[in-house]
Amino acid sequence: MQNLVFASSSVVYGEDVPIPTEEEENLNPISMYGATKAGGEHMCQVYQQIFDLDLTVVRLANIVGGRNQKGVIYDFIHKLKDNPEELVILGNGKQRKSYLHVSDTVSGILSAWKSDRTVFNIGSKDSIDVDGIAEIVADEMNLNPEYKYTGGEKGWDGDVPEMRLSIEKLKQTGWEPEHDSASSVRRTVREILDT
Repeated sequence: MQNLVFASSSVVYGEDVPIPTEEEENLNPISMYGATKAGGEHMCQVYQQIFDLDLTVVRLANIVGGRNQKGVIYDFIHKLKDNPEELVILGNGKQRKSYLHVSDTVSGILSAWKSDRTVFNIGSKDSIDVDGIAEIVADEMNLNPEYKYTGGEKGWDGDVPEMRLSIEKLKQTGWEPEHDSASSVRRTVREILDT
């Protein structure tokens, strides 16, 4: 039997779910990205049935690391390099999500793959808001910028204002993340600045 691990996303749940969100919640994505991830999960499940695959689906939180060249951390660093006096933040800065360093993500995927269960959330135990990320980035860059906001509860159309995954199911396999959201963000900022 062949193995297949599909990297899905926390965004498949949408925004009207309990926090933390468990794997059994219905999929109700509100973005094109979330819809394609949910569709990918269904496609993999059909392949599993037809071709007798050993399928593992991992729904990932916001994965960060020094090689990531997109997302809020990367954007904040480059905005502050361009203008150290001011940082424009999409939305109201209160959007709160779970961030996980890629090193924890890899160990989580391996633990999920070795398990006899099929669907796992992978994320940190906590969350951090966008303002907190901005403060970490500014601190690591030794800056004290003025924050300006574009307004609204969402940073963009399709943004989920709050997401934290329940990771209890994966913890039952023996996996534990080494980093919380803030330390994952701080480590990523340092890695990006060191490149």
